[in-house]
Formats: sequence, structure tokens, C-alpha cells
Amino acid sequence: MATTGQGPLAGVRVVELAGIGPGPFAAMLLADLGADVVRVDRPGGAPLGIDPARDLTNRNKRSVLVDLKAEDGVRQVLDLVERADVLIEGNRPGVAERLGVGPDVCLDLNPRLVYGRMTGWGQEGPLAPRAGHDISYIALTGTLSMIGKADEPPTVPANLVGDYAGGSLYLVVGVLAALQHARTPGGAGQVVDAAIVDGAAHLATMIHGMMAAGAWQDRRGSNLLDGGCPFYGTYETSDGRYMAVGALEEPFYEEFAALLGIRDRAPDRNDPGRWEELRTVVAERFAERTRAEWTEVFEGTDACVAPVLSLREAPHHPHLAARATYVEHGGLTQPAPAPRFSATPVSVRTGPALPGADAESVAADWGVPGLWRKGATG
Repeated sequence: MATTGQGPLAGVRVVELAGIGPGPFAAMLLADLGADVVRVDRPGGAPLGIDPARDLTNRNKRSVLVDLKAEDGVRQVLDLVERADVLIEGNRPGVAERLGVGPDVCLDLNPRLVYGRMTGWGQEGPLAPRAGHDISYIALTGTLSMIGKADEPPTVPANLVGDYAGGSLYLVVGVLAALQHARTPGGAGQVVDAAIVDGAAHLATMIHGMMAAGAWQDRRGSNLLDGGCPFYGTYETSDGRYMAVGALEEPFYEEFAALLGIRDRAPDRNDPGRWEELRTVVAERFAERTRAEWTEVFEGTDACVAPVLSLREAPHHPHLAARATYVEHGGLTQPAPAPRFSATPVSVRTGPALPGADAESVAADWGVPGLWRKGATG
């Protein structure tokens, strides 16, 4: 089978209006898949003070520097929009319109454009104009209420559940669906309103179904998949590290109990009334050995037990190393692009785009009128 080596989105042009968090990550995913992503950076310091040379969410992209408030700034962005397939912006509702690059202006100029909007609360609704962060969005949707122990405050899952799962990934799905529609006969561009609250709520669809069926209690730490179950959770080892247990199905549990050495004294796993007793037995046994020792015990089995590795440890795990799940590029170890494609493989092609560094190559490749100078603002 022939391969292009450029990814399945090779030839797709994306304009990203610089932001932070889920918008840049969504644009990175499109870039990883082969799209030509041009990030429109603003003059000034790096967002959140991160060194641009280490901001991995800007890998595989190119950057131009434009001050939208300067004379000719809007025209420069619209010159790109006219030649683009997709635009991504993550401003509060109404900001892009006030700057002169809102969806009405852009779609009039380029009727087949997919205009992707990334916000926390969405483009409409009582909270639409309000500030917020990942924790705010997952709190309101009930998602945060499910995470953590029953007798402790909800556990904050970094900003993975809201910003990146409920936000970035849903924006990418929406953009690709809209792009497919725009490219069909009679199709047209449109606005994709990706609100983190919508995505975070949607992620819990299965849980809502289980709750409706009486198979899920609306309180954390009380269910099969939220840590309430003693054979689906984490346990501390003698060296202060942790093992993760996911032995849900009966055959997997039997192997787990045998390897852990508790099969003859463990309470019935099918009796929720004895789950706390079973949890104590499991915890006491794990506390007798180190993480490395337990890892060796469960290695190569179907007991569904794995060591809890740190971010620095993960790239060195034999399975992840064999799959090249992490790669090194430009001296930076980072997750490799995902998923994988048999005919159009993806890769980390370039390091993080430095603000304004690619003005000349973008002007030449996209046929933009005039020639921007490196670092030019207008």
C-alpha cells in the first residue's frame, strides 16, 4: 500500500488564532495529522510564561506575527482566511467579531471555510460571556462530582477531562465533520461551536445511562468504575508507590486474587456489603512489597494490574517504548501523534513554532500578497 508520509490531512490549510489550552491542542492534533497549520501569534510575551521553544502544543505548525489592532493587521489575517479550509479561535464570544475576524466576515470571504470556536461555556447561554476554567466546566456538568473518594472532596483531574477531552477533541471531531460536509457537492462552510461544558457532559453519556438503569449511584466512590469497587482502584506499595487494579471480569479477578495471594481469604467480591473488608485485605497485601516486586508478579498476566508510573517514567516502559508511544524531537521527549494510520503515517515533523518565525515561508506557500518580514506586525 502506497504511503504519503504526510498524514491524512495533508493539503488541508488551517489558520489558528493564538490562544492557550484547548484551542492550540486541537490545532496541534490537526497539524499532527498532516494539516498545514499557521498560528497567528500576537506581539508580546508567551502565554502563561511558557518558553515558546518548549510549548509542545505548537509542534508541526508554522507561525506568523500579526497585531490585529494595528493598521493592516486584520487584512493580513483575512488574506490567510481566504486561502484556508479551517479557522480555529478560542476567544470569548464576540471578541473575534470586534476584532474584525468573526465568522460572518470570514464566511463571506470564504464560503467553504469551517470556522471552529473553542470556549468553555459556548457561544450562547447565561454564562457565555463569563470567565471560567476547566474545573468550572466539569463542576457544572456533574463530571467533577464523580471523581475522588466518597469521604473526600472531589479530585481535580488536571485539565484533561474538560479542556482536552471535552474541549479539544470535540472541536476536532466537529471540524473534521464540517470539513467533510463543506467538501461534498453542494456543501458549504459553517461555524462549529465547541463548548467544553457540552463535551464534558457528552463524555458521561454511558454513566447517565447506567444511572437511569439503577446501575450507578449519584455519589462518588460508590460505583464499579469510580473507585468504590475494591478491585478497580489504586493501592500503595511498601515503597510509597502505587499499583492500579482493574480486575473487573470474573476470570481476570480470579487470576488477580491468585497472584496477589488472597484467594483463600478474600471476602466474596460479589457482595458489595463486604467491599470495604475486601479493600482492606487487598491494601494490606500490596503494602507488603514494592511496586517493582508487584510489577514483576503481574507482568504478562491477564490480571489487569499495572504500576502507576510518573510522567517521566512512562516513556521508558517496555511496551510504550516498543510502540514508540513517546518520541524525542529536538531534545524534547513528547507523546507521539495519535492515532496511527496504515497508508498515511503521521509524525512529529517540526518542533514548536516560534512566534513570527515562518512569515516568509507562509507568504510564499499560501500566496499571500506582499512578503511579511520575520517578526513583522503589519
